[in-house]
Amino acid sequence: MSEDWEEIGYVISSRYRVAVLRRLGESPATPSQIAKDADLAITHISRSLSELREKSVVELLVPEERTKGRVYGITDKGERIWQEIQSQNLV
Repeated sequence: MSEDWEEIGYVISSRYRVAVLRRLGESPATPSQIAKDADLAITHISRSLSELREKSVVELLVPEERTKGRVYGITDKGERIWQEIQSQNLV
């Protein structure tokens, strides 16, 4: 049984957070790449990235000061959570 159920519930309660993790599970990406690939508004993607970052599920891979070309990746914790979501067919 996963100890990450609180985070799993948090992720799957938003289709935008799910879309972000699905995309970052493939490879690191910028918010605009994620929005384009998921066919969702960038405002939703940016908010979801911030929320997931607070939970240590995704991380910023470039310096914090950088405002353009911010690349995000999935953390080990995020990878574990995403694997659990997929294996349990939760999305």
